Amino acid sequence: MDKKTKIYLGVFIVIFIAIIYVEYVKPKPINWFPSYVAKHKMPYGTYVLRNELDNLFPETTIDNIDIPPYVFLQDSTKKGTYIFIDDGLNFGEEEFDKLLAFVNRGNDVFISTHGVNIDTLNLKTEPISSVAYEQSVFFKLYNNKLSTKEFKFDRSFYNTSFSKIDTAHAIALGKTGYINEDDKRVSEGINFIKHPFGKGNFYFHTFPEAFTNYYILKSPNHEYSASILSYLDSAKPIFWDAYYKSGKKTMAASPMQYLLSSKSLKWAYYIALLGILFFVIFEGKRKQRYIPIITPLKNQTLAFTRTIANMYYEKSEHKNIAEHKITYILDYIRTKLHVPTIAINDNFYTYVASRSGNSKDNVVKLFDYIDEIHQKNNISPQELIKLNTLIEAFKNPN
Repeated sequence: MDKKTKIYLGVFIVIFIAIIYVEYVKPKPINWFPSYVAKHKMPYGTYVLRNELDNLFPETTIDNIDIPPYVFLQDSTKKGTYIFIDDGLNFGEEEFDKLLAFVNRGNDVFISTHGVNIDTLNLKTEPISSVAYEQSVFFKLYNNKLSTKEFKFDRSFYNTSFSKIDTAHAIALGKTGYINEDDKRVSEGINFIKHPFGKGNFYFHTFPEAFTNYYILKSPNHEYSASILSYLDSAKPIFWDAYYKSGKKTMAASPMQYLLSSKSLKWAYYIALLGILFFVIFEGKRKQRYIPIITPLKNQTLAFTRTIANMYYEKSEHKNIAEHKITYILDYIRTKLHVPTIAINDNFYTYVASRSGNSKDNVVKLFDYIDEIHQKNNISPQELIKLNTLIEAFKNPN
């Protein structure tokens, strides 16, 4: 090896080591995906809450249920409180009948999710917004024996309240709304209710972010979360739903993303690259073999994406697909159009229309249909196709 080659080799090694060092020391990007999985320590996981339940209910048995409620409640002798916390819940008719029978026997069900539309209990939710552009959200409980503070949340999210409840049976326990720059309330609505049914009770709550790591760890927000859970009967066993979780269904978008998401696999990949570099320099210099024509590897990313999409489609999880598409279009509006999505109102439609090249009527049409999707527990393939068509038309107005 001549002196010039040694210099080039040294430069390559120094640059390679520098790249590895920078990759190692730089902070990892925060994953804001709404997971709600008890094992996840990301902002929207529920690791903190699940571990603190033992302290909140020290004399209560707490079990993780990783099977569908329909299967778990086949045993009619089950007694306790069933807790569901997720971005969106899609109970089938027969499955919800099992929950009704479970509560009717004297048990409780706690559900915290953004949209709740249940004809059996005469319940319906809708988005809550205001006419003010600059505003902050608040949450408050009605019970003066609990915390009387108004709690805040500093990130954009889909805020809903109950537009329809059975006033003869349901009891309002908490509310949410928005405050403008002058500390005046511009809108508010009920977001936490108790609904007796038979010998037991349903508890419905429309702000699941209150039970995530990000919210609980920002003092004094934990008081709000603990106050809500204080309504649960500590004498009953607790069944923690681990089946209906958005984060449980997430997968890497590509094989390379999966490879780099693991620290061990990532370093193995880097070492392999370094080994290949040495092989090319020394082996190629020594033998100078002819270079055969090698057909490039096919890009499997599209096939991988289609496989994942087909898994959802074949299982008829159209609502899950729709929710993911809605999440992505909101993120597109925030990052590409630079329009906050904390409030979906007339000003929002105007800003989005002016920055996206769409007419205001088309923007309103898209978000009206998104609201319809949010209110449904299940949607048809045709509804999913219509949503996709509206989103593609929005992103490509010309």
